[in-house]
Amino acid sequence: MGTKMKKRDLEITLEKIPSFVDPDPALEQYQTPAVIAADILYYAYSKGDIQNMKILDLGCGTGIFSIGAWLLGAGITVGYDISVSALNVAKECAKSFNADIEFKQSDINDIDEGADTVFMNPPFGCQTRRADRAFLDKAIESAECIYSIHMANTTEFIKEYVEEKGRVIAYNKTYKYVIPHTFSFHSKEKHSIDIIVVNIR
Repeated sequence: MGTKMKKRDLEITLEKIPSFVDPDPALEQYQTPAVIAADILYYAYSKGDIQNMKILDLGCGTGIFSIGAWLLGAGITVGYDISVSALNVAKECAKSFNADIEFKQSDINDIDEGADTVFMNPPFGCQTRRADRAFLDKAIESAECIYSIHMANTTEFIKEYVEEKGRVIAYNKTYKYVIPHTFSFHSKEKHSIDIIVVNIR
């Protein structure tokens, strides 16, 4: 790909990406909504962080950031996830788009690959405390530019954490994130939280 899509067209296309077939609560598998993914990707594109670049999608799930980056003209796109079932969905979806994306199964700590830009929607740490730290560490190790989604109330911690590692948050934006009733421990039909996307450089 290489032709720039309009943001709304990108969003409509990303809405076609299936969610998790049998989500694992321990992995906090929630699909990034297409409207949020499209907004993040489009901003990154406008900053020159996608086109002709190597992209890593850490904890890629069913591949929404991988496929979105490919649609916006990424040079090389690689998605990593520990879940085989999520990767199978991502691979099938990429095939339906005829997208040249490599999906690899790996624990976050075992990834040893660099890139220009990382996209990720890591676990928020609701089920396993500090689960997002391993993702932040790996992203910082892997790329100069990172787009990562976190709970909005952890912004100050994220800022301090990345600054300790010699990085800064160059941009951030808050979104309402509606979590559908996915797991048995969810008491409400839908639950809305504030999330923040940070661009770490």
